[in-house]
Amino acid sequence: MSLLADLPAPPKTPRQEIRQPTRKPFLPWLLLSAAMVILGVLTGFPLVRLVLMSFQEYERAQLMGQPATWVGLDNYTTILTDVDGFWTVLARSFVLMVVLVAVTIVLGMLVALLMMRVGKGLRLLMSVGLLLAWAMPSLAATTVWGWLFDTQYGVINNVLTAITGDRWFGYSWLLDPLSFFVIVACIVVWGAVPFVAFTLYAGLTQIPEEVIEAAQLDGASAFQRFRLIQLPYVRTIVTVLVVLSMIWDLKLFTQVFVLQDIGGDRELTSTIGVYIYQTGMAQGHYGLASAIGVIFVIVMLAIAYPYVRRTLREEEL
Repeated sequence: MSLLADLPAPPKTPRQEIRQPTRKPFLPWLLLSAAMVILGVLTGFPLVRLVLMSFQEYERAQLMGQPATWVGLDNYTTILTDVDGFWTVLARSFVLMVVLVAVTIVLGMLVALLMMRVGKGLRLLMSVGLLLAWAMPSLAATTVWGWLFDTQYGVINNVLTAITGDRWFGYSWLLDPLSFFVIVACIVVWGAVPFVAFTLYAGLTQIPEEVIEAAQLDGASAFQRFRLIQLPYVRTIVTVLVVLSMIWDLKLFTQVFVLQDIGGDRELTSTIGVYIYQTGMAQGHYGLASAIGVIFVIVMLAIAYPYVRRTLREEEL
């Protein structure tokens, strides 16, 4: 018989009960309640009002107190069957949006890569210049660009006259739709590139230097390092920037509206944002303008949904 079996068992230590803190699931919602109420009032109420007005015949008379007439889907039928108006403006806005997003993302990426390669002094100078361009209000920037391309006193016409010897005074850059949208693209890209460049630069600086150095030692060229290492690393950031740029550029208003006042042709250069304003505020058809706004919101949600869904899937992986 073993001697260990005769030994008394060690005394059991009393089991300490660990008290779990009582959870209060209502506390986070209570803290968020004030912000949710404010967002609901500032965002939810106008959206509900917009949807209701889209089903009503709401004109200037209704602003004076006359009751609105419920017309059902008549406003949507009128808008969706307007090929020369709504669909033409929407197609024009989509083409402009695609060009603006592509140019903005490409230039922003190039500027971000350039900021990574230059010295601290030049990087600081570039950052100050980008911040000044980004901080300038859209209205002020559009006014300056409109003065540059002014028909009689524009800087561009004066420079072209001095260089070519031909008389460019009196040439209207805004009257032609193509040159009009080229100027719009310059204004929008000039103001949007700083945000894209700073965001991509912040993402690119998070790539471990060891990975880049290993790729260099393996003989990868600069383009290969960008395509195989840098771009996949900031792919989620690029996706977010593309979605934001698509939304911002599709609802473009200030730049187009101001240039039209300076000398553009409204019928040939209106985008969807300006078209909604003209239908509602200028012509007084608030019901039709509300229907266009609802359709526009649905279009933007349809555009953003695939990108947001893909981003969420990548984060889950």
